[in-house]
Amino acid sequence: MIDQSSEKPKITINHELSSRAPRAGITRVVWLERNVLLATTLVDIRTRFAGTLFGLAWTVLFPILFLGLYAVVYIMIFRVRAAGYDTVEYILLIFCGLIPFIGFADALGAGVSSVVSNKALIRNTIFPIELIPVKVVLTSSVTMVVGLCVLLCVLWSRGIAHYTQLLIPVILVLQLIFTAGLICLLSAVNVFVPDLGHTISIVILLLMLISPIGYTEEMVPPELRAFMLPNPLYYLIMLYRDAAFLGVIRPSLLASFSLITLVSWTVGTTVFRRLKPLFADYV
Repeated sequence: MIDQSSEKPKITINHELSSRAPRAGITRVVWLERNVLLATTLVDIRTRFAGTLFGLAWTVLFPILFLGLYAVVYIMIFRVRAAGYDTVEYILLIFCGLIPFIGFADALGAGVSSVVSNKALIRNTIFPIELIPVKVVLTSSVTMVVGLCVLLCVLWSRGIAHYTQLLIPVILVLQLIFTAGLICLLSAVNVFVPDLGHTISIVILLLMLISPIGYTEEMVPPELRAFMLPNPLYYLIMLYRDAAFLGVIRPSLLASFSLITLVSWTVGTTVFRRLKPLFADYV
C-alpha cells in the first residue's frame, strides 16, 4: 500500500485570528493566514488536474491550443496583418495579450460563484472565508504563469531580450491583486444577485472582443482609441506587451493600472467584509 499522508500539506489555522475574523481586514487575514492560503491553493491545483490524461501538462497545452485557435482565426481567416511585424512576430504579439487574458478570464469565471459554491465554509468559524476569492485567483493563475515562462523562452530563442522583461513579475503581482479585489466584490454581490453568475460568460466573451489581444493600438482609428481607456484589461495587456515584446515601459500606463489595482482591492475587500455577516442568511 502507498502511504499518501505525506503528500497532504499540513494546514494550521490561526484560531486567534478566526475569533476576530468579522472585524479583521481581508489584507490582514490573507497575510496572517498565508500558510493556510498556500497549502489549500496547492491542494486545489493538484485536485484540478487529478485524473486527467495529461495532468499538469495541461498548463502548457491549454495556452498553446488557445493561441493556435486565435492565430488561425486572425491570420488565416480574417487575414489580419500588423504593420512592421512578420507572421511569427504577430503571433508572439497576440501571445503577449492572450496569456494574461486567459489567467484573468479563468479566475473571473471561477471566482464569481466561489462564495456560493463554498457555502459550507460560511458557517465555519475556523476557516476564514476571506481566503476563498484569493485562493481562486492563485489557482487559476497557474496556466498563465506557465504560459508567460513559455513566452519568454520563445522570445529569448528569437533574440528578443529586454531589461523591461524584469518588470513582468511586478505586472503579474498587480494583475493578481486587481483580479482578487474584483472577485471579492463580484463573489459577495453574487450571494444576493445570483443572476450575476449566469452572465459572467457573456462578460468574458465581450472583454475578449474589446481587449487589444489580436490587434495593436495603431490598428484602432484615432477617434475610437478613447473608448479603450475604460477597459482595465487595455492597460494590463499593453503593459505585458510593452515589457515582454517591445522593450518599453510607459509610466502613465503603469501608474494608471496601479491606481486601478488599488481601487479594485480597496473597494472589493471593503464590500466583501461589510457583506460577509449576511452571507449565511442568503446561501
